Amino acid sequence: MADFGASDLDGFRVEARQWLEANFPPSLKGKGAAVLMGGQTSPESIAWTKAMGQRGWGTPTWPKAYGGAGMSAAEARVLNQEMAALGAWNPIGGMGVMMFGPTLLEYGTEEQKQRHIPPITRAELRWCQGYSEPGAGSDLASLATKCEDKGDHYLINGSKIWTSGANLADWCFCLVRTDTTKKHEGISFILIDMKSPGVEARPILLINGTSPFCETFFTDVKVPKENLVGQLNHGWTIAKRLLQFERQNISASLGGGGASAPANVEQVAKAYVGLDETGRLADADLRASIVTHRMEARAFGLTAQRSALEAKTSQGPSAATSIMKYAGAKIAQERAELVLEAMGHQGLGWRGDGFEPEEITAVRTWLRAKANSIEGGTSEVNLNVVAKRVLGLLDHQ
Repeated sequence: MADFGASDLDGFRVEARQWLEANFPPSLKGKGAAVLMGGQTSPESIAWTKAMGQRGWGTPTWPKAYGGAGMSAAEARVLNQEMAALGAWNPIGGMGVMMFGPTLLEYGTEEQKQRHIPPITRAELRWCQGYSEPGAGSDLASLATKCEDKGDHYLINGSKIWTSGANLADWCFCLVRTDTTKKHEGISFILIDMKSPGVEARPILLINGTSPFCETFFTDVKVPKENLVGQLNHGWTIAKRLLQFERQNISASLGGGGASAPANVEQVAKAYVGLDETGRLADADLRASIVTHRMEARAFGLTAQRSALEAKTSQGPSAATSIMKYAGAKIAQERAELVLEAMGHQGLGWRGDGFEPEEITAVRTWLRAKANSIEGGTSEVNLNVVAKRVLGLLDHQ
């Protein structure tokens, strides 16, 4: 890719448009969410993923030395604009892109970055997150998964819970206890090959009928010492930084960020409730709720865009991501509830001939949305972060 300066974004826009038109399969237009959720298994989606990975455009602002495109924030915005205009979507994502990659770029050794970042930029490996434990949820620093120094390797024993995609993952970035005499200062950040002997992932069936999370067990798992990220017993600092990246990305997906998700609520309401003689939604109360929701979603989307731009032009995401995560979860849950409210008694279906597939999906989406205020840091924890690190409030005895 040519190295376009800020004054030559038009030139880059032309290059991006031409490349996208030549490489993005028209059959995939507007199908990003469905393909990514179902797995990229069609020849078209595999080819699209390979093309974006080779170009480095799946991780546009990451350094070229590790497989990214080395773009400026302005160039990345142009790329996103051209992709949106074509109906194209980024096929390279997951926890490697959202959380682990940016963190490793800050804290990893050169050898670790050369080994792990390029496969992420090409979507060749899947990563999962080993944070929460049965006895360490909101109080994450109380985790107990033990990591012992055995001379030429570490030995890990313990378990994690709510490990998204652990049964499909190739690697896990994991928090472990390396010092039992201290709490926060006794935690280390380590990388575990999920194919290692002693690793077992058991999917958890959720109330909405899916199993995206797992229980993950580590029994005498040997891990090479070069898999330690950062210094021994200093993993809590890395863990907090990764959570900022996680909350930034989760909030962007939860809140809707524009007219698409709110418009869906309006379409459902029009179909089920109908319009009055003036062409407005017949239910005045529901109409007011949808208008309020749309304004909140729009404001959230603009704020999320500004926050993302600020993060790219400074030192990455800040504690403000906790505000975005809290608001994004609230908006997503409200959206799911409004859809069911609009459907009326047809929004009560779980299965059966009396319900259309989209009605059953709406119910399960509403149930799944209950976890939005828990995953990635509970709303209560995020409010505490906002109080202490954004507003500067301190506890007073």
